Parts: sequence; structure tokens; C-alpha cells
Amino acid sequence: MCGIIGVFGHKEAAKIAYFGLYALQHRGQESAGIVTSDGKNVAEHRALGLVADVFDEHTLNQLPGHIAVGHVRYSTTGSTTIKNAQPFFVTHGKNTFALAHNGNLVNAHLLRLELERQGSLFQTTMDSEVIVHLLAKALRKGLVEAIRETMDLIEGAYSIVLLAQDKLIAFRDPYGFRPLALGMLNGGYIVASETCAFDLVQAQYLRDVRPGEILVIDENGLTSYEGAKADRLAHCIFEFIYFARPDSYIYGENVYAFRKRLGIELANECRLEADFVMPFPDSGNYAAIGYAQAAGLPFEMGIIRNHYVGRTFIQPSQSMRDFSVRVKLNPVKEILRGRKVAVVDDSLVRGTTSRTRVRAIKEAGAHEISMLISCPPIKYPCFYGIDFPTRGELIAAKHSVEEIRRYLELDLLHYLSLEGLLRAGGGDGKRFCLACFTGHYPVPIQASLSKDIFEN
Repeated sequence: MCGIIGVFGHKEAAKIAYFGLYALQHRGQESAGIVTSDGKNVAEHRALGLVADVFDEHTLNQLPGHIAVGHVRYSTTGSTTIKNAQPFFVTHGKNTFALAHNGNLVNAHLLRLELERQGSLFQTTMDSEVIVHLLAKALRKGLVEAIRETMDLIEGAYSIVLLAQDKLIAFRDPYGFRPLALGMLNGGYIVASETCAFDLVQAQYLRDVRPGEILVIDENGLTSYEGAKADRLAHCIFEFIYFARPDSYIYGENVYAFRKRLGIELANECRLEADFVMPFPDSGNYAAIGYAQAAGLPFEMGIIRNHYVGRTFIQPSQSMRDFSVRVKLNPVKEILRGRKVAVVDDSLVRGTTSRTRVRAIKEAGAHEISMLISCPPIKYPCFYGIDFPTRGELIAAKHSVEEIRRYLELDLLHYLSLEGLLRAGGGDGKRFCLACFTGHYPVPIQASLSKDIFEN
């Protein structure tokens, strides 16, 4: 997962991008970068670390221009090194490009092999660099047509902002896997992964960048082109369940309201006799509110979170995740002692984090612990950008619900059904990617690459 932002038509574009990335920090904590342009000259700054550590007043003042693209990275393809930090910046002839990419290409390896066979040299291990090479190969046909041809070749999830000297371009895969929103700020435009980036800089949300759309923003305004088509939508439902910020609108819908509906559906499926409902903060908060209200039970914060610790799920190694669990959450013994507790969490991925938390609640004196999960069991890996890439890491892929309950040392464990998940989403399962629950992948993972597709 990553967060991306593009700004056009603001004299301090770098600062707008900085604040936008600050709002999107939850989407990636490994590196941050901004590239700016005044229409002729381009400047960049990228480094490993959090946004607030990578940038300060001095570095932002070294990034002049009215156009900017920015990126916060969580690696799903490519290692955590400075060369893999984005935006990816390159000069090709007289053209300068800076690209920020959110998503994963499923055929990047095959495309890269073919490009290398034809003589292309790669600077990074990112799938994002494949996109730049493909664009460069087709540039003689014009930028929009080059993007179209690239979209015809790449398969998988991609939401992209591209700085092209005096233009800002945004384009999105035809399935719409990853969110990308368009807004307006003081007569200029802003594009970002989530609308929470707009709120911080007081930009007006206009609409989403449509799946398969190419948006070109320049001194003449905004122009929309058709880029690629798909036979269905495949919005990542895990964005709603866990990843996006609750104050954001993604896919045209408020995340907070969606998560609250998940809790209501949990209450419809599993009513408990408990003294109170509590979340594992912060990701379980909103489903827990919905469950408590629907079940008519008190809502308590039985665990207090240390907000100076990053999100456990997106720490890049298991040892760091385990450490974060110990530091991040502390149970409130006075509330928990002798009580029957209904714990609501958004998901169970690996199970190690939840086991540690359940033990902490039990050690605090809880008499009975039930856990409600606001999504179905995650049984299959994601190849489109969420970091659970192998079945071996997924506890539900190898164990039954009863086995997981015993492993977590719970009195009861209930997962929201797939039907309940879809009811919370309006009943239309065809607009979501549900592959992590069902194993049915909208874009085939074993992508084939014909030898003649590069022949122009």
C-alpha cells in the first residue's frame, strides 16, 4: 500500500503536497518524496522515513513550482531502499517525468523481462519503473496515447499521478482497485488517494478519478480521456474494512459509515450477552460502535492506544509487529476486571497480534472474552497491493474458526459472513474485489505475455 498526491495550479504546490502526504501517512511509513515543477525546471526530495522527518521548512523551500506529485511508501514490490522511494523521477530526451504509483502489477515481472531483453536498463526493483519504461517506448505517439498503450499492457492495480514537465496526469486501472479522488483548491486541482488529504488543505472534493480514465491537467484546465476498459469493477473492499482513514470518502462512500454498518451486520448475526463492547483500537472502533448500538450494549474503551506507535499491520517485519503490540496497547484493568467482554476488531490476518492482545485482556482480569471480526476469514493472498502475499501467513487459510478460537484463547469467535459484508456494502458484490475471502481474482495472476505486444 502507498499514498499518492498530485497538485496543479498552486504557487506553493510542495507545501500542499506535504500536508496531503501527512494526512495519508497511514498508507505508508517507509519513505516519502515530493517532486515539483514550475513548468520548465524540476526539483525533488525523497528519503526513508515518515513525512514529518523527511521534510522541513528548508527542504520544502527547495521545491519551487506550481505542480507537485508526492508519495508515501509501504513496499509490496521492491525492497525498502532509497532507490525504491517514490516519486520515480526520470529524464527521457527533452521530457522529464515523475511518477507516483499505488497498487501492484501482476504481470510486472514478465514485462520487465521483455523490456530487459530489448535493452532497457532498470534502476530499481519496483514494478512502478516498468510503467515508466513502457511510457517512454510509446512517447512518439503523444503522451495520452502512450499512457493508453501502457494501460493496455499492464495488468493489476494502479492508481497513478504523473508529473510531465508542465502537466499533471492522473490515471487509474479499469477495475478501480485502489481509490483516487479529484478535488479543487483555489482554482487549481488536487488528486489524492483519499479525501482526508483534501480536508487538511481545505480543498473541495469533486469526484473520483473514474476507473480506466486518464485525466490531463494543464494551463488549459482539466481534460478527460478514455484509457482502458474492463468488464467489471473491483474496488478493494479491504480499503473499507481496514486501510483507509475513517474520515475519508473512497469509491464515493464514507469509510466511517461503512465500518459502522459492518458492526450492525455483526449484531444481526451474533448477539452476545456481555457487560460491554470494546474495540481493538483504532481499526476496530467504528464497527464496535455499530455493534454496540445495534445490540443495545454499553461501549467502552477497554484498551488504550499509545498514538506514538505506528500501525502494527504495516510494520515491515514480524519482529517489529510483535514489539509494536507490546508497546502500542495497554488494557484498563479497572474496566476489565471480572467482566464479560465483547471485543470487536476489523480483521484477523496472521493472528499473532490478536493473541497477544487477548492475553493482555485476560491478564487484566476479564472473566469472559468473545471476539467479533467485521469481515469474513481472510484465506487467500492479495496480489493487488495489500500486504498479505502468501497463504502461509494467513491463519484462516490453514485453520478452522474453532481452531483459531482455541489458538486465540477466546470463549467465542465469530466472523462476519460474506453475505453480511455485502449487505453492509449495499448488496452489490460485483463492484468489489473479494479475492482475499473467495480466491476469485478479477485479474488473473498468471498473466501471459505475447512476444509481439511490443512490436510497434
